[in-house]
Amino acid sequence: MKRPPANESRKQEPGKKRLYTLNVSLLSGPVTEEFVKANKEVRRTIQIRGDQTLKKLHEAIFDAFDRDEEHMYEFQLSKRLHDPRAKRYVLPMDIDDPFSGPDSRAESVTRTRIESMGLKLKQRFIYWFDFGDDWFHEINVVGIDDEIPKGRYPAITERVGESPPQYPDWGNEDEAWDDENEDEEDWDDEDED
Repeated sequence: MKRPPANESRKQEPGKKRLYTLNVSLLSGPVTEEFVKANKEVRRTIQIRGDQTLKKLHEAIFDAFDRDEEHMYEFQLSKRLHDPRAKRYVLPMDIDDPFSGPDSRAESVTRTRIESMGLKLKQRFIYWFDFGDDWFHEINVVGIDDEIPKGRYPAITERVGESPPQYPDWGNEDEAWDDENEDEEDWDDEDED
């Protein structure tokens, strides 16, 4: 009988922990042209145990990209951004969103363990951080191993490219934006008379 190659997706054995190796690549966000020219690829490799949650994965990505301020986030089990059919993993408060009602496709990041997602080797999914600035990342499953070396997980094992500042300095672009707003503010002041 032929044995499946290492890292190939197979059914999770009850009680058996696995180690997932994920490449997390920055797809888009508020970065300057100068940053993009200097960093053709921005990627982090993270190893996480299957019994750890998506919340732990978020914390590892947050640290790996040197972020300072927490914001809302979610994971989408799809290759495409905002796929309406995608399974979503959200903050607990977003499951019963008062504006859109309960979402039957959403599960909590605090309760969802990596192993319960049914991930396969080479599978890709989306991580969306900060719903205002829209930092989008693609996560690619590059390894699934039955052997878990001793150590602390999640672990950042590789960094490619610099981390973009969470709030970039737009230089002259900020000044231009401020000038536009000054005109609007002056106009608003005139209305108060």
